[in-house]
Amino acid sequence: MAYQPSAGNTPFERLWRGFLTARVMVALALLALQLLGMALNQVREPALLATCLGYLAATALLRLLGDGAPPQRGPGLQWLPSIGVDLLLVSLMQVLQHAGTMNFTPLFGLPILMASVLGTLLLALGTTAGVTLLLLAWAWWQDGTSDASRYLQTALTGTGYFIVAYLAQQLATRLTSEQQVAQRSQMDARTQKAVSALVMQHVADGVLVLDQQGLVRLANPAAMHMLGHDDNAAVPFMLGHSSAWAPLMELAHKAFLHEQPEEGSLNILHEGQPPMGLHVRIWVTHSQEHDTALAEPLCVMFLHDLREMEARLRTEKLASMGRMSAAVAHEIRNPLAAIVQANELLDEDLDDPGHKRLTLMVRQNAERLVRITEDVLDIARVQHQIGHTPSNTLALDASVAQVWADWRAHEPARRQGLLLLEAGDATQVEFDADHLRRVLINLLDNALRYMSQEAGALLLATRITGSGRAELQVWSDGAPLDKSVERHLFEPFFSSESRSSGLGLYICRELCQRHGAAIGYRRSVRTLERGQIEGNAFIVTFRGAIRPADTGSLFDTIVV
Repeated sequence: MAYQPSAGNTPFERLWRGFLTARVMVALALLALQLLGMALNQVREPALLATCLGYLAATALLRLLGDGAPPQRGPGLQWLPSIGVDLLLVSLMQVLQHAGTMNFTPLFGLPILMASVLGTLLLALGTTAGVTLLLLAWAWWQDGTSDASRYLQTALTGTGYFIVAYLAQQLATRLTSEQQVAQRSQMDARTQKAVSALVMQHVADGVLVLDQQGLVRLANPAAMHMLGHDDNAAVPFMLGHSSAWAPLMELAHKAFLHEQPEEGSLNILHEGQPPMGLHVRIWVTHSQEHDTALAEPLCVMFLHDLREMEARLRTEKLASMGRMSAAVAHEIRNPLAAIVQANELLDEDLDDPGHKRLTLMVRQNAERLVRITEDVLDIARVQHQIGHTPSNTLALDASVAQVWADWRAHEPARRQGLLLLEAGDATQVEFDADHLRRVLINLLDNALRYMSQEAGALLLATRITGSGRAELQVWSDGAPLDKSVERHLFEPFFSSESRSSGLGLYICRELCQRHGAAIGYRRSVRTLERGQIEGNAFIVTFRGAIRPADTGSLFDTIVV
């Protein structure tokens, strides 16, 4: 099968241009030698000089016009401008030379090499056979049949040409095969590179490639986000520039030292930020027995944010729990209403104090079940309301003061506390007024449940943080939360009390997230008249007056 070189700077194209340039150089050398001979010997051979000039013109023209892919490798008329011209003009120069002053026979080697390297074996042997026949014809034309030695010399030259043609053609065939293999390998490498780049761009895990000095050679967007860099940050960069990443570098050095995969969970502590839990897997690129002076050991790290893993697991668990709980709540709501109504009717007909106490117990527990049922069903209503809430801004201090006044009006004697509004009348935040009311009332009810009866036990405050963001805080002097409770504060159906549905703080978190705000808990100290008092603080940090893009909820929306 004929081989068609591809477009571009391939080895065969370079060889083709090299042969064309060599033909021009040979033509120039022949013309210069001819002119030098005429100057020294004073013998004029105009026909030979014209042939040299014609050869130079033909080779220069083909060099200018043939600066591209070589002809098809098989025999054909496409070789006439190159091999055909060489054979014709070299033979003509051999005939036109005067008294054997110059032997042009070695020039036949150029078309033979061209046919062997750029053509097929058939073209190479055919060209060599043609040259041998021309040499035999030249020997016969000079001496007739009297001198056998000249024929033997011609036969020896032809045999040498055949050997050279065969070896050159075999080398060219090997070059063709290697070029095809190289092209396939290059294509596979480009494909693999494109696939790897695509996978790295979209994989959720962070991927880092770094050397023993901690120089990051490659990082995908997920890894750049975990490292706190912008996606367009320059690579490479040093990972060890921050002491927070020291545990990661220690694990990498351990992998380099033992040249074995390493895996572990690390806590990355950034100043002023919560700990970042990472699950890290590391592989080293090669082992010592295969080490060479040119091979630099590298390690590939896969970083998985444990918070995302826990969030996915929690989301799956909560989604299934939410669907089941909402379905159960919906089914028991009607029978529960019948029980409450029947108990009220029964209570009207009873006079015995013991029976009255029983109906009171039934009513209290039924009301508790009603509250739990409504809380469960309220999840679906909240998700629906949030998704259809228009963008709205409100004055933070005025809204908080109104909610505080309404909340205290229900039980003025019991609901005592301090109101500290420091955000300023001009502070506007993006939040729906009804949703802010729901968040505040949930937080205040929680604080009221656990605070003491001392003065200053409850505080509701607003302020502007150092970064310029508005903040709302509900503080109470309740006992510190157990760590096991603190980890699950904002999860639905989780409560440290048996009488609570565990949905209040979860609804607060959902409302805050939908409005671009963040809610969190921390243990803080306040200075009161009775001294330095520790308490529980729930803090809502607002993002400003621009509503974020609508994002999916962590809880499946259930239409009941």
